Amino acid sequence: MRYPMKAERKSAYRVGLNALLLYSGRGASYRRAGIHSYIRGLLPHLPAADARLTYTAFVGPVWDDAHNGIAAVNVPETLAGRPAARVLWEQLLLPWLSVRERVRLLHAMAFVSPVLTPLPTVVTVYDLSFLRVPGRFRPANRAYLSLFTRLSCRRARRVIAISEHTRKDVVELLGVPRQRVDVIYPGLGCGFRRASPHAVASFRERRGLPERFILYLGTIEPRKNISVLINAYNKLRPEGVKLICAGGRGWLYEDVFKTVEELQLSRDVLFPGFLPAEDLPLWYSACSAFVYPSDYEGFGFPVMEAMACGAPTITTNAASLPEVAGRAARLVLPGDVGALAESIGTVLGTPTLQSELAEAGPAQARRFCWETAGRLTARTYARALGLPALPQERAAG
Repeated sequence: MRYPMKAERKSAYRVGLNALLLYSGRGASYRRAGIHSYIRGLLPHLPAADARLTYTAFVGPVWDDAHNGIAAVNVPETLAGRPAARVLWEQLLLPWLSVRERVRLLHAMAFVSPVLTPLPTVVTVYDLSFLRVPGRFRPANRAYLSLFTRLSCRRARRVIAISEHTRKDVVELLGVPRQRVDVIYPGLGCGFRRASPHAVASFRERRGLPERFILYLGTIEPRKNISVLINAYNKLRPEGVKLICAGGRGWLYEDVFKTVEELQLSRDVLFPGFLPAEDLPLWYSACSAFVYPSDYEGFGFPVMEAMACGAPTITTNAASLPEVAGRAARLVLPGDVGALAESIGTVLGTPTLQSELAEAGPAQARRFCWETAGRLTARTYARALGLPALPQERAAG
């Protein structure tokens, strides 16, 4: 199915957007995480950014985000909902569909573009964890991403990295010239702000949440260092404070639950699973501290969101996380159980520090804006197409 559109401007350059990872199948999924958030946040801000560009998005069978100025080509469930089938569609059918839709430039919005497409491409890279920490990926996933991301980025006219650290990795690990890599940070989603005390109290009662709890939110997988957090919590054993580890299960998550069993913490460490997006500001606002102990991130959406909601935040000084946190969060070495336990204890036991972090967080989070991301992405498309800079960009230097 193709959504109808207004008549296309004769002078427009059509950009194809491979947004298939917006579709996560039936029910909640770990795929509704960073990549999903990036694509979903960016799309509404593309049409107004450059009048010379029009858009066609390749999406799953259900797309409830039809935006003015973006047409949609729907991919059936049999292809969109199965990873192996999706890869085949991406490599074999997407090039043909792009030509049929009169696309002039194809944006691969998650790592991989069709190897044999005749069209110029732009590729977005979120992180290169499959190269930095290969042992934490299934061999098939690692092999696919390692080979096809390298091929896709090297042939792309431009590469988008979502942080300075990711750009550094793209240059060093994939051999892409730095001048072809544009850093475009994600933006902060609407609604991420401190909830009122009444709303928090009602939410706490409705969910049966304890008065004080430490929150982790993210995919349950090895590179997030959740086992380190659980061990730090066990070392600290804060009285009357639970640890809630929320998020969908990714891959190789079994060790996390094994750690809880071995430490006999099943009553104190809770796993509510995937959380609906509309509830996230309430979770962040209700927690006593937000802890994100990951040792490798391309950006770190949960850190930005937690700070925006005024949650006292602790994360690591690894990869891109200092870019996100700035001076508005406590930073510790990744993997250091003792340092993490000490930092959690300091935050929980120091009301003045909690207030300082709660005040600094929203200001830091507001530095990240989807409107800016849309404008910079459109500029990347224009560069890839060889179009001149817009007058306002020339004036900005």
